[in-house]
Amino acid sequence: MKKLILTLFIGFSINFSFSQEVNEAMQFAQPNYSGTARFSATAGAFGALGGDFSAINSNPAGSSVFNYNQSSVTFTNTSLRNRTNYFGSKNTNIDNTFDINQIGAVWIFDNDDNTTGWKKIAFAVNYENANNFNDFYYTSGNNPFNSGANYFTTFANQNGGIALGILENAYYDELNFEDQQAFLGYQAYVINPVSDNTNNKVYTSNVPGGGNYFQENRLSSSGYNGKLNFNGSAQFKDFLYVGLSLNSHFSDYRKNAVFREANTNSISNGIKALQFENELYTYGNGFSFQIGAIAKVTKSFRAGLSYESPTWTRLIDELSQNLNTSGYNFGTPANPNLSNANPDSNYTVIYNGYSLRTPGKFSGSLAYVFNKSGFLSFDYAIKDYSNTKYGIQNDFRNPNVNAQIATLLTTTNAFKVGGEYKIKQFSLRGGYAYEDSPYKNKKTIGTTNSYSGGLGYTFEAVKVDLSYTLSRINSQKTLLNVGLQDFSTINSRYANVALTLVYNL
Repeated sequence: MKKLILTLFIGFSINFSFSQEVNEAMQFAQPNYSGTARFSATAGAFGALGGDFSAINSNPAGSSVFNYNQSSVTFTNTSLRNRTNYFGSKNTNIDNTFDINQIGAVWIFDNDDNTTGWKKIAFAVNYENANNFNDFYYTSGNNPFNSGANYFTTFANQNGGIALGILENAYYDELNFEDQQAFLGYQAYVINPVSDNTNNKVYTSNVPGGGNYFQENRLSSSGYNGKLNFNGSAQFKDFLYVGLSLNSHFSDYRKNAVFREANTNSISNGIKALQFENELYTYGNGFSFQIGAIAKVTKSFRAGLSYESPTWTRLIDELSQNLNTSGYNFGTPANPNLSNANPDSNYTVIYNGYSLRTPGKFSGSLAYVFNKSGFLSFDYAIKDYSNTKYGIQNDFRNPNVNAQIATLLTTTNAFKVGGEYKIKQFSLRGGYAYEDSPYKNKKTIGTTNSYSGGLGYTFEAVKVDLSYTLSRINSQKTLLNVGLQDFSTINSRYANVALTLVYNL
C-alpha cells in the first residue's frame, strides 16, 4: 500500500512538471496588447482599418491603406504590480520597464496605369516586441503540509529510482537533468536512502515532519519576444486591399528563481533550512507568415479578415543550479552540530536545441468610419492553444509534454472594441479588450481584461500619439515545479504608457 501511494504521488508530481513546461510554452504563444500608441489606445481593434504600423501585425493588408511614405517609433513604459497570496500571507511587488517597443517604415508606390484596376502597392518593414518577459514577484508563507524536500525525493524515486552508488560517485555535469536533481538532494542531505547498499533506489525526506515550513520564493525574469515584419500589400480599385507578411521572431528569456525554506521541527536531526536557486536562459529564433484582406463594403463600412500561421521556433536552454542547506548529523560519521552543505554544481548546462510550434490564429474585423471625424471598430480572433507542440526534444524537456498540452489547454476567443474621434488636429481614443483563459481550468492563467485610452496631435509632417493601457490577469503558480503542488495566487496589473512619433517621409 505504501508503495502504491508513493507511485501515485510520483506520477502526479511528474505530470505537474509537464504543466510547468506548458506554462513556459505559453510565454511564447501569448502575445501582449502593446504596439503603437494609436493602436494601443483603441485596444488593437484595427483589423479592418489599417494605416497603422501595429495594424499591419493584425492584418497585413493594412499597409496599402497608408497614403504617404511614413516611419514611426514607439517608446513604452510598463509598470507591473503583482500581489501574491500563499497560505494567507500576502505580498505586493512593483516593477517598471522602459523600452523602445516599435520602429518601422512604409513606402507607397502609386500605379499610373488605370487599366489594371490596381491603384497602388505598399512595402513595409516593422519591428515590435510581441511579448515582454519582464516580471517580478515575491511569495512567502507558512506551509502547514508540504516541504520543498518533496522536489528532490520525487526525482530520486521516479522511474524505479536512481542507484545510490551513482549519487555517491558521479559528478553533477555527467548526469541528465532528472538525476542531477536527485544528486543535489542527496549531496546536500535533503534526502536519505532507505539503505546504505549501493544498489538502493528508494529515498525519503531528511526534513523533520510536523508541517509549518516557512517558504519563500523570489522570481525575476527579463527579456522579449521580438517580431520583425516584412510586408507587402496592394489596393485594388477603391474597395479591396490584400497583403502578405513574412515574420522573423527573436526570443531572449532569462529567469532567476530562488526558493528558501526553514523549519523549527527539530534541533538535533535533519534539515533546518535550505536555499535552491535556478537560473534559466532560453533563446532562439523562429518564422511565421500572415495573409489578410480589407474590403470597403460601403463608403463608411469596412470588413477585414486575416490568418496568422503557427510560429515555428528553434530554442536553446542554458541552466545553472545551486543548493545550500543547513542542519544536523551531516557527514560520515554524523556531526550532531549545526552544519552546512553546498553540493558542487557550479556548472552551466547547455542543452541541445529543440523546436516549439505555437498555434495559428484567425481574425475577423468590422469598422465604421465617420467620414473624417473618426471610427468605431470591432475585432474577433480565435486561437487553439492545444495545438502548441514541442518538436525535437532534449534532456531538459520531457518528451510527453505534448499530451499534457492537449489535456490542459483549449481554444480561446478574443474581442477588441475601439474608437477614435477627431477634433481638428486632436484625436481622442479609447478601447477595451478581452481574451479567454487558454487553460481549461481557467485558473493557471485567467482571463485577460484590458482598458485603454489616449490622444493624438497632428502637425504638418509629424504626428504625436500617447496612450495608456491597464490590463488585469489572475494566475496560480507553485514555488517549485515538482513535488510541491501548493499554489500561490497572483493578481497582476499591467499599466502601459506608449508614446509614438510618426513622420511623413
